Amino acid sequence: MIFSTHHLLSAALATLVIAASEQEVFHDQSQIGFDPRAYPKRVVQCQAFNRRTDEKKDIDISFVELNLSAPRTLILVHGWPGLWSTWANQIIEFQQDYHLLIPDTRGFGGSTHPGDVESSGTMGDFVGDLACILEDRKVSKAVCIGHDWGSQICWEAARMRPDLFEAAVGVVVPYITSAGPFTPIEQLAVHLKTLTYQVYFQKRTAEAVAELNRDIRRSLRSTYRSIDSPRPKAALMSDTSFLDAWKEYDIIPPSSLLSANEEDYIVEQYSIQQFDNTLQFYTHTNRLQSHAFSHDQGNFTISQPTLSIYPTEDPVANWHVVAGMLQSDKFLANHRTEAVRSAHWPQLEAPETFNRLLWSWLQELPPPTQLLHDKEDL
Repeated sequence: MIFSTHHLLSAALATLVIAASEQEVFHDQSQIGFDPRAYPKRVVQCQAFNRRTDEKKDIDISFVELNLSAPRTLILVHGWPGLWSTWANQIIEFQQDYHLLIPDTRGFGGSTHPGDVESSGTMGDFVGDLACILEDRKVSKAVCIGHDWGSQICWEAARMRPDLFEAAVGVVVPYITSAGPFTPIEQLAVHLKTLTYQVYFQKRTAEAVAELNRDIRRSLRSTYRSIDSPRPKAALMSDTSFLDAWKEYDIIPPSSLLSANEEDYIVEQYSIQQFDNTLQFYTHTNRLQSHAFSHDQGNFTISQPTLSIYPTEDPVANWHVVAGMLQSDKFLANHRTEAVRSAHWPQLEAPETFNRLLWSWLQELPPPTQLLHDKEDL
């Protein structure tokens, strides 16, 4: 039924900035492990809107850029609670063949926020930030690859700006249109209990932020789980706490998805702004405004090449089944679906399979278009 399409998405979803060198640098870390500190970051100033105060603000969007001379650009978009470095395995795999842009979403790490978590983080806002990066780097076309909420950002980027985004990949979350009326998360959580944590994030945002900020490492470890090291069964099902299901654990076990160095880096980056604005994805006003904007535009079909990669054992939902229920393929004119045996983080848990599927699809795309300007000018 289309009436709940956009909201199954809503339901389902669940420092020092170093000036980058203009010189081409490749990081061979296949043998030593991924070191995020080895990758210098750029910063671009983008215009944002604080809807609570009704004022325009300039925010900084930080991103890593690699191999700017490659003919095709991939922009990799993380979800919650992600960071640019959660694309580690794809950076190592694709950096010598593609121009990579890997941002921290506004409110995460080194990317600042206009300051209104309730209404200044719509899908249109995030797409605008991606367009700002592409304009800064003088890129006319890019393939958008997103994980979790980053999937929805990429789907909306392809829908809203087909002039900029020549193809899109959604990892975990299927394409969910806004063709029907808005459905609040509370209604959906009644039928899918693993979405109840989103009710908590929406209704008690300040309390949730305080809980997450109390111990950033513990909060992150609770989410970076794999098939072999899952969450407790009660996780995701409370509307009063995100971490209560872990109360019997004095220390949540480290995640097998991250090295100790990678975990330390993510904790360090989250300590900059903490979780204060990261729950922007879950607030009622942002969801409602995102739905209203795309619904009013009315162009629900994405004609560019698209790829969905679904994990087989995500504790939030069976996304392949969800996509079938929503008939997502009917809105995707040139689509492929693949599955990876993993929990919520297939790009981290099963990188060889994930990268092989992504390689295959990328190599079948039409030849890349040119950049706006000669990259030697950058």
